[in-house]
Amino acid sequence: MSEQSDFHYHLNATDGAARLGEVVTPRGTIRTPAFMPVGTAATVKGMYPQQVRELGADILLGNTYHLMLRPTAERVAELGGLHEFMRWPHPILTDSGGFQIMSLAGLRKMSEKGVTFRSHIDGSYHELSPERSVEIQGLLGSDIQMQLDECVRLPATKDEIARALRLSLRWAERSKKAFESQPKGRALFGIVQGGDDPQLREESARGLIDIDFPGYSIGGLAVGEPQAVMLAMIEVVAPILPTEKPRYLMGVGTPDDMIEAVARGVDMFDCVMPTRAGRHALAFTRFGKINLKNARHANDPRPLDEASDCPAARDYSRAYLHHLIRCDEMLGSMLLTWVNLAYYQSLMAGARAAIGEGRFEAYRVEVKEGWARGDIPAR
Repeated sequence: MSEQSDFHYHLNATDGAARLGEVVTPRGTIRTPAFMPVGTAATVKGMYPQQVRELGADILLGNTYHLMLRPTAERVAELGGLHEFMRWPHPILTDSGGFQIMSLAGLRKMSEKGVTFRSHIDGSYHELSPERSVEIQGLLGSDIQMQLDECVRLPATKDEIARALRLSLRWAERSKKAFESQPKGRALFGIVQGGDDPQLREESARGLIDIDFPGYSIGGLAVGEPQAVMLAMIEVVAPILPTEKPRYLMGVGTPDDMIEAVARGVDMFDCVMPTRAGRHALAFTRFGKINLKNARHANDPRPLDEASDCPAARDYSRAYLHHLIRCDEMLGSMLLTWVNLAYYQSLMAGARAAIGEGRFEAYRVEVKEGWARGDIPAR
């Protein structure tokens, strides 16, 4: 790893609220808006690391909860860190583990100190505090790390949302203090909470700005609320956050979610949707979603998108992809995952180009119209 630079962000252009920028890390530059493929357990399921890189990904996401349980952060550190372990020499972002504890772990108990939980793998008990979360991420060696926070499922009462965000702010201070011993060039992001309440979102954002992080995440969305609510919360938070620092919308999302969030000033995204959909016979294309389980594809010689740069979308017939899915062949999932990640990267590349050329609104409309028009069945 070169020591060329500390962590910082360049805002290169704006088009309305949409931002074209670069997050600079010692391991490489992340072009934004950026989609981060999710490598939950040190792998983007169904893809070789070099394939993911060739699609245009500048950064991957690793999951603290899963890696702390298996193979453990200590083992990854002994083996040279997460970059060496998974053969990905470029930037890696790790989450804090808080969301997975909420959604996967059993018998959770929250306190001021942290959270105790039972593993979904073997039932063993674990403790995760803000300090331990940062320690784990440090052992993994990730370039961008997240504070530990409490993510509340929606709908929830205002009192419950307020309690969780204020706990998360106290944890943010502890996380930042614990992070101080890590090597130069890494960054810790604060996470804005506040549920679906504008006043609480603003309170959380301003509290994190007072603590002062090199980047800010918007958490606690894409947890079941309508898109309109998610976008309204972004509209509250984004104008408050410092313009000279990156903004990351966690766990989002659909192509439409991302395009609308870019229009409101978000820089970074992650989601399991493209890889998970690929394993469930769904392809994402400029024509919208295509379900390869559908019998109408059985005799269709067309590719998914003959104009795509992705060989999986351009060179394989729909009939063949349908056959693979029907036969439960793993190649079907691999090819559709490839298709989906390629589309997500092309979507972000198109957004970057459009912002730089001052035509983002036209691009946003073009993307949405393509999905609304849908795929035309073969005759």
